[in-house]
Amino acid sequence: MDGQRVIEWADATWLNPPVHSEVEGDDLVVTTREHSDFWRTTSYGFVKDDGHALLTGFPAGSAVEVTFTARFDALYDQAGLMVRVDERTWIKAGVEMTDGTPHLGAVVTSGRSDWSLSPVPDWQGRRVTVRASRAGDAVTVRARCEEGAWRMVRLAPLAPDADALAGPFCCSPQREGLRVRFTRFTTGPADASLHD
Repeated sequence: MDGQRVIEWADATWLNPPVHSEVEGDDLVVTTREHSDFWRTTSYGFVKDDGHALLTGFPAGSAVEVTFTARFDALYDQAGLMVRVDERTWIKAGVEMTDGTPHLGAVVTSGRSDWSLSPVPDWQGRRVTVRASRAGDAVTVRARCEEGAWRMVRLAPLAPDADALAGPFCCSPQREGLRVRFTRFTTGPADASLHD
């Protein structure tokens, strides 16, 4: 996945700024607000759109990668990458704490949210990269831990003409104070094929 360019933290814009964020060297360290989340309706019956996302343009034919580390402690602590068109149309993918274990997962929202998860207990506290690649009418989401192999997370629809944004996100639906260190934010060309 070559041809990548670093996106400077200052060149992206916060949707719902966190309680605290600061640049430390090349890293962005973020502390979440209390009960922050992104979700629409399904099963829980509520709409939450107050999670933190640092977004920049995500045009068709491009890919975005976000790398981060975090210690997930509370239920639903989460961090990763968000793709967003508006409050009813978005994707979030990354690591989320549930049932006492970090899980790799994604939520795809088109009016209503869904949720898919797979346990990754060995990813706790380690460097995780999430990649979203936009081509045609779809976004392909992959992730990996450290320098491990890429895992396919999700293939989700996104209209080719949609005006989308993408970037790092984090939330802590059950508390305040999840601390996430984002170490990398890059963009480049979309993946050549669905299969890496």
